Amino acid sequence: MDLLPVNGAALADDPRALEAVRAVGLRYGFDYTDDAAVTALLAERKRALEAEQRQPAAWLGVLALTAGLLLPFVVPMVPALTDRLFAALGAAGCLLVVGVALVVHARTRWKRALTRGPLAGYREVLGLARAHGVPLTHVPAWLEGRSSTGGGKGAAPIPTYATVEPLPDTPPSHATGAPSTTPIAASATAPSTASAAAPVAVPPKPEAVRSYETMADVGGWHDETGCLLFLAGGGGAIWAATSAEPVGYGALLLVPLAGYVWLIGRRQGREKERLREAALAYVREVAAAQAAGAKVPELSPELRKLAETQDV
Repeated sequence: MDLLPVNGAALADDPRALEAVRAVGLRYGFDYTDDAAVTALLAERKRALEAEQRQPAAWLGVLALTAGLLLPFVVPMVPALTDRLFAALGAAGCLLVVGVALVVHARTRWKRALTRGPLAGYREVLGLARAHGVPLTHVPAWLEGRSSTGGGKGAAPIPTYATVEPLPDTPPSHATGAPSTTPIAASATAPSTASAAAPVAVPPKPEAVRSYETMADVGGWHDETGCLLFLAGGGGAIWAATSAEPVGYGALLLVPLAGYVWLIGRRQGREKERLREAALAYVREVAAAQAAGAKVPELSPELRKLAETQDV
């Protein structure tokens, strides 16, 4: 995960935000302005959380809950167990208790891994960045304990802090009318020094990426509609053949219409895939610019989703 929610250069842009972030780093013993260290932290914590979700206690608890819920309905269907109904209900109750205990234990371990250590401090850093007006490119769903679809508040949302007023713009030195005391030799080298320290620019958004943002959630109905039209056409023809009603053969006109709908859907799918590849390439360029020190603005919802579902 190379595209960070915020990088050290963006945090350093406001001295007050940088001071607050360093205070959090002192409490957790972690340098949150070190992009390489933060990248390694997020990658390691994500793997650890995924491992916690695959623990035997999690799926054994789900199995026990499922068996406990289904057993009272299965027992009356089996004659050999009908006389032992109370025993079966007791077993179902025990399975429910064990299942709930295992699920709670697995979730407790998962939430502890999510809310403790430097990862908890990083959520504080993101909250402080928002409060100081520093844009976050994206916040992965797993970082807040949300579902893979990104819905809900999450088990560990980014904390909210009081908004900090932005810093006033610093006027340039020539605006004060003070004479320049820069030596000639130093001024001769100033252009090269300024160019060397020039900030890295975020790549401009291509038109293909804008098109992807527009049509990312468009479509998806062609396959279903085509199937319905095809089934309706075939069903009408079968009805005409079995009921001696020739008018039913008119439904066969829906078959080529279904093919036309499928063709439109296929073309749209190819276009969306082409635009998606362009958008993914752009997100990678933005990640590379961020790694070079650029202050990346917040991504659009479509690009955020793409960044969170792809290894960029």
